[in-house]
Amino acid sequence: MTAKELFKEIRTYCETNADEKLVVKYSRYFKEGFDSYGLSSELIMSKTSEIIAREEFSLALALEVSRLLIPTGKYEETSFAYLLTNHHKKKFDRLTFTSIEEWFHLGIINWGHTDVISSEIIPYFIDNKIVDFNDFMPWKVASNKFQRRAVPVSFIKPLKNGMSVDTLLDFIDSMMMDTERVVHQGLGWFLRECWKKEPEKVEKFLHKWKNDAPRLIFQYATEKMSKEYRVQFRKDKK
Repeated sequence: MTAKELFKEIRTYCETNADEKLVVKYSRYFKEGFDSYGLSSELIMSKTSEIIAREEFSLALALEVSRLLIPTGKYEETSFAYLLTNHHKKKFDRLTFTSIEEWFHLGIINWGHTDVISSEIIPYFIDNKIVDFNDFMPWKVASNKFQRRAVPVSFIKPLKNGMSVDTLLDFIDSMMMDTERVVHQGLGWFLRECWKKEPEKVEKFLHKWKNDAPRLIFQYATEKMSKEYRVQFRKDKK
């Protein structure tokens, strides 16, 4: 089976099972737009399981077909790309990371795909020391805002697996003045998880930035604090 044949098969499956009602249902969650066939998650997983069960299916084929699926902009087709690739996680290496990094240039254009890639795929490379902080330096200033969002989100699992809060706060410090809402949300989510682990260090970090960084970061970062406690992270009155 070639990548082109698999791509055509997946597209035909999506077109055959399209449901406009599901497109309408889920489109409200995506402010950037939602180009979708309207497949249920059950249908996507069923087809994924069918494909990965084939003897000829491999990581190389998954990565090759991903380069055809992701640029289409169709939500389900990108979903197939990461699901098929993730099946071969134990075979990931440095070249696999480079291929997945390219996905953001090919067309990762929403928070949904960004977050699942950042939660389910990228942490494997970090936790297994296939990549390190230096590999994410270009991501912090990438032209694709979703690649920038992926930076803090990708380090949530490593944080939970024991990575130093101090090191992580230093790493994301330069991102605190990013101009994009989706990046603010990712940073806030990350900081909230750091706060659960070492609140004093995160609160010191938040105090440092409270008069300058976008407020949405603080909204997410302080979400689990009491209303009375989070007042201290408001901007100082002039």
